[in-house]
Amino acid sequence: MNNIGIRMNTIGRIFLFIICYLIIVGIFQYVGSLIAGFDFTNLEYEETSKQLLIVGFFDLFGTFLVIWLFMKFVEKKEFITLGFQTKNRFNEFIFGIILGLTIMLIGYLLLIYLKEIFFLNVNFDFKELIISIILFTIVAIVEETLLRGYVLRNLMSSFNKYTALIASSILFSVMHSFNPNIDLFSLFNLFLAGIVLGLSYIHTKNLWFPIAIHLSWNLFQTLFGFNVSGKDTYSIIEFKIKEGNLINGGAFGFEGSYLSIIAEIITILGIGIYYNRKKLTTTPCKKKLLVKACLRKSSRIFLVHVLFTNFIA
Repeated sequence: MNNIGIRMNTIGRIFLFIICYLIIVGIFQYVGSLIAGFDFTNLEYEETSKQLLIVGFFDLFGTFLVIWLFMKFVEKKEFITLGFQTKNRFNEFIFGIILGLTIMLIGYLLLIYLKEIFFLNVNFDFKELIISIILFTIVAIVEETLLRGYVLRNLMSSFNKYTALIASSILFSVMHSFNPNIDLFSLFNLFLAGIVLGLSYIHTKNLWFPIAIHLSWNLFQTLFGFNVSGKDTYSIIEFKIKEGNLINGGAFGFEGSYLSIIAEIITILGIGIYYNRKKLTTTPCKKKLLVKACLRKSSRIFLVHVLFTNFIA
C-alpha cells in the first residue's frame, strides 16, 4: 500500500508539473512569438530562423523557470541534481557529438548509394549555421532537462528504471505528435529515440551525454539536408527525393526511415552492453574496497582493544 501511495504521489506531481509547464511555457512562447514578429493571421506563414531562435530562448527560460520552481518548492532539491554535474563528463559529451554525426553521415551516404536521395548542391551560410547550432543546442537542453532530468528522474524514484524509461519515451514521442508530416511509424521512431536518449541517464543520472547526442542528431540531420522531425530548417547540403518512402524518410526526414530505426536499435544495444559491462567490472572493485575498509576498521578496533587491555593490566 505504501508503494502504491508513493507511486500515485509521483504520478500526481508529474501531472501537476506538466499542467504548469504547458501554461507557463505556453505564455513564454507566445510572448516570444510576438517579439519575433510572427504573423498569426497567415496560416501559410513560415517562420525565419531568427524568429525560431527568439522563441527558442523564451522556451528555454520558461522551461527552466517551471523546473526550478518545482525543484525549489516541491522537491526541495538543488537544480544541478537534475543531471548537470560536469565532473568526468567531457569525454561522454564529445562521444555523444561524434555518435550523432557518425549516424547521420552513414545514413546520408547509404541513401545516396541506394539512390533514394540525389545530391543537388552545397549551400553554405555561416550566419545560418551559427543560428542552427544555437537553436538545436537550446532544443536539446530544453527537451533533455524536461524529459530526462525531471520526468524520468521522478519516475525512477518510484518505478523500475526500465518502466520509467519506457513511460518517459512514450511522453517524448507524444510531445512531437503535432509535428508536420507525422505518422505512426515516425512516432515509433521517436519512441526509440527517447529510449536512446534516456538509457544512459538511468545508469548515470547525468544529462551531458543525452544532450550531446540529441544536439548532434538534430544538427547534423538538418545540415545533411534532412527535415528534422518533419520540420524544414537550414541545410548545408541540399538533395532531392523522387518519391518519399520508409527508406528515405520522406517529408518527415531521417527519423521517418527504417535506417533510423536500425541505427537506434544498434545504439540502444551498444549503450546497454557498455553500462552492463561497466557494472560488472566496477562491482568487484567496490566489494574489494569495502573489504579493505572493514579490515582497516577491524585492525584499528583490535589495536585499541590490545592497548586498553594492557593499560588495565
